Amino acid sequence: MSGEFVAAMEDVLDLYGEPYDAQRPVVCFDETSTQLLSEPRPPLPAKPGRPRRQDYEYRREGTRNLFLTCEPLRGWRHVAVTQRRTRQDFAHQMRWLVDEAYPEAQVVRVVLDNLNTHRPASLYQAFPAAEARRIVKRLEFHHTPKHGSWLNPVLSLPKGWRRSSLACWPAPASGAVSPTRPPSAGKSKPWSGSVMLPRPPSTGGLLPKTPGGSSIVYILQIRG
Repeated sequence: MSGEFVAAMEDVLDLYGEPYDAQRPVVCFDETSTQLLSEPRPPLPAKPGRPRRQDYEYRREGTRNLFLTCEPLRGWRHVAVTQRRTRQDFAHQMRWLVDEAYPEAQVVRVVLDNLNTHRPASLYQAFPAAEARRIVKRLEFHHTPKHGSWLNPVLSLPKGWRRSSLACWPAPASGAVSPTRPPSAGKSKPWSGSVMLPRPPSTGGLLPKTPGGSSIVYILQIRG
């Protein structure tokens, strides 16, 4: 291990070891892509004595980017689905984080990898300088070591609830859609807003609003 690797690793591990502080929450952030698939023929539903039957063929419907956010000490997770993962998309996620998800926090400490978009400069490219500076002053970036992004626990989140964030994509003009094989928005009317799911009954209440920006098409949040 190089000194650079150890320095970044210890910075992140020290952060994880701190007690919970609502005024300075530790939030883990990353993105990943997922393939969208649809089914040319609808599956046959299960009947008594016969299991559900599904054709092996599928149709590729493009890909979407998933922005993943979690706060481990509070058990809070968030998924935002976008067409792309540009600097502007990242900037909108950060503005949503400080203005909507944590409006009362003094500073949001964000653990993220070394992708070139994960920099304060992205906010200055997306917003006027005064607005970018306002957001940056509410953020504190902690980068994992290069080749050490496994230190970010958001990467270990189950794939099941990532897929469920895509379950409300509009159906294409023809063909059936499997719940685990959502279609691309390109074959239907584009989404300009988002869909919010309620928390489980044990927690009650509605969830925060979605990030701004026309690229945001779906939001899933789960507590517990």
